[in-house]
Amino acid sequence: MSRGQSFLKGALILSAAGLGVRLMGAGLKIFLAAVMGDEGIGLYQMAYPIYTALLAISTAGIPIAVSKLVAENLAQKDFRGAYRVFKIALIILTILGSSFSLLLFFGADFFILTIAKDPRAYYALISISPAIFLVTIMSVFRGFFQGQQEMMPTAVSQIVEQLGRIIAVVALVYLLLPRGLEFAAAGAAFGAVVGALFSLLFLLFLFFKSRTVFLAQIERQIVLKDFSSLEVLYRIAALSIPITLGSLVLPLINLVDLSVVPLRLHQAGFSTAEATALYGQLTGMANSIIQFPVLLTVALAMSLVPAISEAQALKNPSLIQGRTELALWATLFFAVPASLGLFILAKPTTLVLFGNTEASYPLSILSFAVVFLSLYTATSGILQGLGQTLEPVKNMVLGAVIKFALSWFLTAVPALHIGGAAFSTVAGFLIASYLNIRKVAILTGWRFGFRDLLLKPIVAAFFMSWGVLISHRIMAAFFTPHLPERIAEGLALMFTILVGIVIYVAVLILIGGLKESDLQAIPRLGSTLVRWAKRFRLMKR
Repeated sequence: MSRGQSFLKGALILSAAGLGVRLMGAGLKIFLAAVMGDEGIGLYQMAYPIYTALLAISTAGIPIAVSKLVAENLAQKDFRGAYRVFKIALIILTILGSSFSLLLFFGADFFILTIAKDPRAYYALISISPAIFLVTIMSVFRGFFQGQQEMMPTAVSQIVEQLGRIIAVVALVYLLLPRGLEFAAAGAAFGAVVGALFSLLFLLFLFFKSRTVFLAQIERQIVLKDFSSLEVLYRIAALSIPITLGSLVLPLINLVDLSVVPLRLHQAGFSTAEATALYGQLTGMANSIIQFPVLLTVALAMSLVPAISEAQALKNPSLIQGRTELALWATLFFAVPASLGLFILAKPTTLVLFGNTEASYPLSILSFAVVFLSLYTATSGILQGLGQTLEPVKNMVLGAVIKFALSWFLTAVPALHIGGAAFSTVAGFLIASYLNIRKVAILTGWRFGFRDLLLKPIVAAFFMSWGVLISHRIMAAFFTPHLPERIAEGLALMFTILVGIVIYVAVLILIGGLKESDLQAIPRLGSTLVRWAKRFRLMKR
């Protein structure tokens, strides 16, 4: 398997796991929406921005630094250096993780008074606090495996984590709901602790299973330059501090939504309960849905850091450019049709997932963020792999400032209300992604091929959109008379998505947006897809 194929395989493994996790998460959201309602989900979601912000600080960008430094050391056959990076990172994050778990537990009252503004979210905050310690430790092991460009441990551990979380959430919500929504939300939040514990135990099992082989390689290694622990610590800090700042930006954006959106909705005339429900529709429903199509780019970013770091350590600029091109091609190949598809199918999607269509309004606007968030995520992975860890931070900070300003003014407009917050998110990601792309081009000499990377997917997605519109109307008309509305819409949506995929891929092949070499690069499926394309004369034999 070529370098490009190996890199893509890792991303696809993580994407498949991420898709499974998101599907299970969507099922959990359906359960929570049915049992707890918009207000209960709102209380549950109020704990998450605070939790994720503290988690970002506690991990301090170190897992990504571990991935990069391990990859660099292994590219030079320095197994001893790679293992030392892992051990030092584990010590640092054990201290940080335990400290921030305690901070969230004992500081929950302060966070409620200053940020969440709803005292009922207190129990959710203290319930989720132990997860910071567990997730922090878990992230070091994931970074170590990813640095070896082994994505399967991370992928499987994500599935294990989500399964544990779901089991705990369902059991605890049913157990605690009779005591009130705030206790049910706390039970749902504690599910993150159970899931993280299961995942950490799984990673520990894999680590001890493979450690013997790794230590044997260290014993056989010819001693290279032996960095002191202090030097390794400095290298970790130099990479991780900017990454920490960057990882804080998205949680801070969520905190902006938490502090600004309910307040401005209230000033626009909505009651506290209505504002909380609208906030739940935006963050707990619409935001959750747009994370599905971003899965590939999250996986790509995780794979890109060690892949680009390896290419840089080998001083191979053509490999860097090739992996950059492949990553952004794959990003736009998925993101463009997903964005347009979510815009067109916002109402049936929210009806199927949540049993109502209220969240379709913010979703239809947020759908356009898919392209920009995907581009930002992928290019951030490239920049981090190049060691330019501060660039994504600066770019997203500018995007966050624009989002804050727009959220403040637009959310208070009664005609827009929650849609104003959604629009501001799109604008923020647009600015950040553009600045990232420009920096990647400057650093690598790579040029954004507008026609092949963007125009062709847009043309194919345009034809797909008409097929999706027609297909959904036909399928909905066929199923609705015979089945309950939600089930009928679910079946119609499934068939419509399949039709959309076929049309999009077929048109893209016809206009030259997908070449035989592109299809062959897809692990396992490539040759089969080429045969089918030639059989239907979409591609020359």
